[in-house]
Amino acid sequence: QLVESGGGSVQTGGSLRLSCAGSGNTFISDCMGWFRQAPGKEREGVAAISKYGTISYADSARGRFTISKGSAKNSMFLQLNNLKPEDTAMYYCAVRSRGGCNLEAYFEYWGQGTQVTVS
Repeated sequence: QLVESGGGSVQTGGSLRLSCAGSGNTFISDCMGWFRQAPGKEREGVAAISKYGTISYADSARGRFTISKGSAKNSMFLQLNNLKPEDTAMYYCAVRSRGGCNLEAYFEYWGQGTQVTVS
């Protein structure tokens, strides 16, 4: 129900814009978030945005990444600027139906991910 796109391979310092689109049945989404997982590492939160527009970022993302909502329901973007090799990971979008919006919360719905590679 969630589909990510926009990943790719870029050089250090480059930019990418990731998109997340909800398909099929619409669902309640108090919070939408971006997460990433690098090979051999645990999944980590990157950024989250509440239905009211409140935003939170991981320290690694603050100042370089920008999360925003799309006009369509359950859609959002993640602008990645000044990318570094350590940003290389599979990036996932996720939805939390109800409750507080932060990167430590439980998200029920997940996309399949889009790969970002920085060299």
